[in-house]
Amino acid sequence: MDESSIIYIAQGALKVVIYVSAPVLIISMVVGLVVSIFQATTQIQEQTLTYVPKILSVIAAIALFGSWMLRVLIEYTQNIFTNMNQFIK
Repeated sequence: MDESSIIYIAQGALKVVIYVSAPVLIISMVVGLVVSIFQATTQIQEQTLTYVPKILSVIAAIALFGSWMLRVLIEYTQNIFTNMNQFIK
């Protein structure tokens, strides 16, 4: 296995990780922003208020995008195993 193969696999893995985690992170960020705006307007400064909506939104995002995330990860893994003979020399 040469350096270019390792770099190719690592780049693909990083792209898949970013691609798969993006929906959950974006939804969590938007919910956090909405809760922060709500806290600023109502002047409720309870620290634990941000955790419950974020946790619920992450669970909902995983329930909504979970099958797609799993499919992307399986396709990448199958691609790696299918092309294994190209990487091993």
